[in-house]
Amino acid sequence: MSHLYVPLLLQVVLNQKVLLEKNTIFVEFKGALTEQFVLQQLKTIENLPVYYWSAENARAEVDFVIQADDNVIPVEVKAEENLQAKSLRVYAEKFKPKTIIRTSMANYRQEQWMQNIPLYALPHVIDGLMGESTPKTFF
Repeated sequence: MSHLYVPLLLQVVLNQKVLLEKNTIFVEFKGALTEQFVLQQLKTIENLPVYYWSAENARAEVDFVIQADDNVIPVEVKAEENLQAKSLRVYAEKFKPKTIIRTSMANYRQEQWMQNIPLYALPHVIDGLMGESTPKTFF
């Protein structure tokens, strides 16, 4: 059995120096801060439920699972350009979603089983999926 969790929405206020000067806090918590950024972007989209998925054995997790109409979409967040997505593949093989998204610092990339969306473009892509019953390819 899988579990869906609703993540907490917290406001994070950072001085731009922390990001620009590669402060050790940012280096250490870069993944969590990037996930928080994505969550805040997702929460700007009206009527978009946002969840978290973890396999029962806790060996796989997907950062966000969203629902755009009848399309349930897993969204994996990567803070860098390391694009391994093992947990996302586990989810994809188990549930066979129509649309699978990984978001990262890398440019747009369409792979056979998923799309990599640049972090800056994610809200526009998700907003574009709202009201769509078939998956879209972006860019």
